[in-house]
Amino acid sequence: MPKVHHFKVKDSQGQDVDLAQYRDKVILIVNTASQCGFTPQYQELEALYQQYKDQGFVVLAFPCNQFGAQEPGSNAEIQQFCQLNYGVSFPVFGKVQVNGLDADPLFEYLKDQARGLMKTRAIKWNFTKFLVNRQGDVVKRYAPRTKPSSLHQSIEEVLAS
Repeated sequence: MPKVHHFKVKDSQGQDVDLAQYRDKVILIVNTASQCGFTPQYQELEALYQQYKDQGFVVLAFPCNQFGAQEPGSNAEIQQFCQLNYGVSFPVFGKVQVNGLDADPLFEYLKDQARGLMKTRAIKWNFTKFLVNRQGDVVKRYAPRTKPSSLHQSIEEVLAS
């Protein structure tokens, strides 16, 4: 059975990135947008990353323009926005689609592994989060309204396992 570490994604320059490099790390994968009401979550995501990165934790952000066209910028503009406005130092990849026929295979896998409210598969909005253990298994899916600052206990449990 595939795991998160078996996927390749595109960075903001369109180059392939093998997620195998994150093997043995606890990962929080998030679909993001720069013009969303949840965009301030970037600040909390960065705080989580800073707090736990030395313990083997990483946040991986995947900008997406599928919800209310709230991520209209280019990959370069998105990178600049994240760094200037939120001091983001975790990886922000190239724009992806998370639903539909052109959905990125990583997100197809994530949706299969962790269903949303009422067992729905589709991602409903920006800032849906997936917590992945060191073995590459999806542990939990969090709704966009779930603040990253509320994930400390879950992250610590997965880091300790």
